[in-house]
Amino acid sequence: MKLAVCIIHNRDKNRIIDELVKAGFKFTIIGSTGGFLREGNTTFLIGTQDEEVPILRQVISDNCQSREQLVNIAPYETNPTAAFVPAAVKVPVGGAVLFLLPVSEFERF
Repeated sequence: MKLAVCIIHNRDKNRIIDELVKAGFKFTIIGSTGGFLREGNTTFLIGTQDEEVPILRQVISDNCQSREQLVNIAPYETNPTAAFVPAAVKVPVGGAVLFLLPVSEFERF
C-alpha cells in the first residue's frame, strides 16, 4: 500500500477531483501555498494499493499540465528613491508533484 501526496495548482483542482472520483480513488484535500509564487495549491492525500499506482499516475498526468505564466519580479535590492520597473519573467506553473510513501498499516474506524 502507498500514500500518495500530490501537490497541484488550484486551477487544476476541480478537473483532478472529478477524474480521481471517476477512477475510484478516495482522498483528502489540504489547501497549501507555493513558496516561489505564493499562489494557491491543493495537496491531495491519496491512499492506494501498489497495483493501482500506475492508474493514479496516469490520471494525474492527464489532468495536470504545466504552463507558462508571466510574473513581475522586483529586484532584491532597490533604491527607494529611484524609479524602478519590475521585469516580466515567464515561469512554469501548474503540473503536479507526486510523492509516493510506503504504508505499513492502514485502519479505518
